[in-house]
Amino acid sequence: MFFDRAEMDQSPDPDATLLHAPFMGAALRLAEQAVALGEVPVGAVVVRDQQIIAAAHNRRELDADPTAHAELLAMRQAAHRLGDWRLEGCTVYVTLEPCPMCAGAMVLSRIERCVYGCADPKGGYLGTLADLSQQPGLNHRFDVVAGVRADEASSQLRSFFRALRARRAAKRVKRD
Repeated sequence: MFFDRAEMDQSPDPDATLLHAPFMGAALRLAEQAVALGEVPVGAVVVRDQQIIAAAHNRRELDADPTAHAELLAMRQAAHRLGDWRLEGCTVYVTLEPCPMCAGAMVLSRIERCVYGCADPKGGYLGTLADLSQQPGLNHRFDVVAGVRADEASSQLRSFFRALRARRAAKRVKRD
């Protein structure tokens, strides 16, 4: 189950939400595109100087690639566009709290900030299960803003998995 940060009593500052909402809206639209392709609805954009420089949605099924997470793909695009693996001054907006792999990539790419929608109680590594963004032993730390448009992000994920369970149940009934 995916949680809204409001449910966890850690909602973001209202001013921060207003600042970040349009970019999260772009990530939410990418997540909808993922659904149309049979992918888990996670979308991500990378922003620098208030401009989106990269955008992606999950492509694990399409690419048969376990690393094809939205935020990782968007960071790769941003690095290519900037011609530098260092994403200093960049903010990653993603609809779901990043997993350990993606949070680690954020540390390694030296992003400035990650803004995410809903928390992931089974895989989130920017505050839920652990927090790689502030790990003392690592050489880079970054800011995290959680819960921006969390209700919408959580609703997308719940709807997707509800429909997936219904399709699987229908297949089981059909076989019997």
